Amino acid sequence: MVIAFFFLFGIVFGSFLNVCITRIPEGLSIVSPRSRCPRCETPIKSYDNVPVFGWLWLRGKCRTCGLPISPMYPLVEFATGCLFVLCYLEYGLTAATAKWLVFTCLIVVLTITDLRVRLLPDVINWPGFVVGLFLSAAVPPADTDIVFWASATVFHRIPPPYLLGLFDGLLGAAFGSLLLWGIAALYKLWRGREGMGMGDVKMMAMVGAFLGLRGTFFTILFGTLFGSIVGGAVILGLYASGWQLALAERASRRNLGTVRDLRWTIASQYQLPLGTFLGIAALVIVFLAPIAFRHFPGGLFL
Repeated sequence: MVIAFFFLFGIVFGSFLNVCITRIPEGLSIVSPRSRCPRCETPIKSYDNVPVFGWLWLRGKCRTCGLPISPMYPLVEFATGCLFVLCYLEYGLTAATAKWLVFTCLIVVLTITDLRVRLLPDVINWPGFVVGLFLSAAVPPADTDIVFWASATVFHRIPPPYLLGLFDGLLGAAFGSLLLWGIAALYKLWRGREGMGMGDVKMMAMVGAFLGLRGTFFTILFGTLFGSIVGGAVILGLYASGWQLALAERASRRNLGTVRDLRWTIASQYQLPLGTFLGIAALVIVFLAPIAFRHFPGGLFL
């Protein structure tokens, strides 16, 4: 019954997250007006707006005009429900569960928004940063040993747990944001063009405030590794499929290079949203860390 409650609670929140994902990038209110069809502007009936199931019985189309409804809506709702259940299974009925539910909601909005429109809104990042610091003080991460050791070594005293959590969140935010900012600056200096938006930097400040120093390090490590693997596979797939072949042929007729070289150049310029991969990695850390603590004491996360 508790698991069912968390799942239903999660898909309801997922419905609200869909509103944030679609409206915040457009600068629209997330409160009003009610959800409506973008073509005929008919308000969606309450019985058609049931998370996940409403999309299914409407067969993915507006009841009035038949406009296709993106499958993103039920997928986000279902995924949020599953993540809420995972939070309960990993952390139980504790304050940590509330902390990671908030974090999960923020990451879902950022991850999907970046995937859709290549944007990581400040209206999510900055409030999330403040909330992350507050929750890290209220519910300190389990791996504050670096801050504990630094306090004992430098100040010769052990601060209370809430200060350990707060300092760890500040260190995580500073490390994650400054590291990405430095990488972006070096890339621009080397290539002469932007390779990373400042939204990724702000997102890692928010993630660091929640996860602390060590969790932020592993988020960047796993996120960039995962992004590199997927990005390389996408580039190879685009090249193999003949993507933008007509453009390469036109450029070749103007003596700008061979079709083969031009196709590879065009494919290699395709950019994937780093924030999406960082968000996925952050969720992996949230749900993997407890398993690591239970099964690998003294290991990677300690």
